[in-house]
Amino acid sequence: MEEKKILSTHSLMLENRQNGRITGVKDIKSFDEKEILLFTQAGKLVIKGEQLHVKQLDLEKGEVDLEGKVPDAMGLGLYF
Repeated sequence: MEEKKILSTHSLMLENRQNGRITGVKDIKSFDEKEILLFTQAGKLVIKGEQLHVKQLDLEKGEVDLEGKVPDAMGLGLYF
């Protein structure tokens, strides 16, 4: 019998293009001031900006709080 993956809910919220929260996070692969690469329940997610910083990481809850500058929606650099 074929197993089906059940994905939990995940979200990305960005306030004033500076503070954000991502849920459904499984792991953070890398981060620096210009890019955060992480893995969510739905796969890889890349966030690009300036002065990016991971404020809080709770993998048990699957939550990441971040801050920095995301200049525009296209600059969000989301790749799934």
